[in-house]
Amino acid sequence: MIEKLFSFIPQKLAGFMEKHLKKIPYVKKRVDKELNKVIKDLETSLKPYKDVFNSNTHLPREPFKKEDILEQIIEMNTREEDKWKDGYVSGAVYHGNQEHIEFLNKVYAVTSQINPLHSDLWPSASRFEAEIIGMTATMLSSKKTEDPICGTVTSGGTESILLAMKTYRDFTRVNKNIKNPELIVPETAHAAFDKACQYFNIKMQHIRVNKNFQADISQVKKAINKNTIAIVGSAPSFPHGTIDPIEEMSAIAMEHNIGFHTDACLGGFVLPFAEKLGFDVPLFDFRLKGVTSMSADTHKYGYAAKGTSVVMYRGEELRHFQYYTATDWPGGLYFSPTFAGSRPGALSAACWASLLSIGEKGYLDATRKIMDTANKIKQGICDIPELYILGKPLWVIAFGSKKLNIYRVLDEMTQKGWSLNGLHKPSCVHIAITLLHTREGVCQRFVDDLKLAVERVKTTPDTKKGMAPVYGMAATIPARGIVSDILKKYLDTYYKT
Repeated sequence: MIEKLFSFIPQKLAGFMEKHLKKIPYVKKRVDKELNKVIKDLETSLKPYKDVFNSNTHLPREPFKKEDILEQIIEMNTREEDKWKDGYVSGAVYHGNQEHIEFLNKVYAVTSQINPLHSDLWPSASRFEAEIIGMTATMLSSKKTEDPICGTVTSGGTESILLAMKTYRDFTRVNKNIKNPELIVPETAHAAFDKACQYFNIKMQHIRVNKNFQADISQVKKAINKNTIAIVGSAPSFPHGTIDPIEEMSAIAMEHNIGFHTDACLGGFVLPFAEKLGFDVPLFDFRLKGVTSMSADTHKYGYAAKGTSVVMYRGEELRHFQYYTATDWPGGLYFSPTFAGSRPGALSAACWASLLSIGEKGYLDATRKIMDTANKIKQGICDIPELYILGKPLWVIAFGSKKLNIYRVLDEMTQKGWSLNGLHKPSCVHIAITLLHTREGVCQRFVDDLKLAVERVKTTPDTKKGMAPVYGMAATIPARGIVSDILKKYLDTYYKT
């Protein structure tokens, strides 16, 4: 295994030494050999149509017939539907009902030409987006909220997070004269916060989590300094499905006059309804005075088409720092609320339609089904002695093993048709329960397949195939740079024809 090449390096020097060791011809040759081996295995799943259709590396001299193009698209879509429609995928497809999909497709078809950049031509876009914000903000606040909750529609959770962090950076630069901004983020928070820090030159202060995989309050207090622009909490975190102690964290932020962002991309359209159903849901939203911004993904458990999310702020003044305006451009006055200029208004229309067509009753029913299924799956995992559940999750369930290589269990589940998420730090696997998993028989099949996967790992030798070696490398400090190289090569492969 690759990491053995670096096993003699002290952990503190691992990153520095790895960078230089890879320049040594022998080491580079070994590393490249391993990289190519992994990429070859991954390429099979990434490029399944390579030998099925002709590759188009240049524009055709004569246009293809539209019916031929549609035939290819339908064939690929049919093959890919088989991977998720039966409910064997963690997250990814959150609703999956064909009637709902067809309804959103009809909305998109009718509104496909709408571009919110040209609001004078399509004033319907402002209606769609204003009402999406209004419905989401009302759901995540209360009538007693003193400051108006406002926001914008974005392309997804990552853009919502990036916009919020850019907003805090600019707000504190003007109002606090902070020139070297720092952000306090639990190590379990979404990687988009790291991306925001890299993009916007913000120093990341990662804080540890406790035994329940929640942000350590004592670490939050220690990390605050004069350059802190905001503190982040997850509701819930993507890896382990646990909710950070947002009430305490936001109170600390308010005490120090610092912004606080609740990342509810994953839970924004589940937690409010779970609370109404009587589940133990701690306060996490704008009902807490210290929460100054939030992100919630409408294209996850809001059941909208992929490509919409909502970022919200406590008060319009803060939101103003998100906007971009140009007043001296020869092309005229230019302004945009988010990163994009032109945007697909049809996605906003489909999102608006989804919220209205499901309504509070629909979200309550969906959440009840998801929670009931999650409880059955948690019990099924607990009944397997070799496995344990990390933290106290509600419906995003991470499980590991102190006796077995959990990544081999992941590989076995993959062989049985399941698409789960492999995690590390610590080594584990998770499943995000969606409406697809609530269908009859899916939950029981998951539990049965997991039992069989564990038994096979117990009784068969490690063959070193599949994703287990990659996740294993990612879990070791000396090999993380190697895994980064693998991921970059994976992206290179993605764009190859």
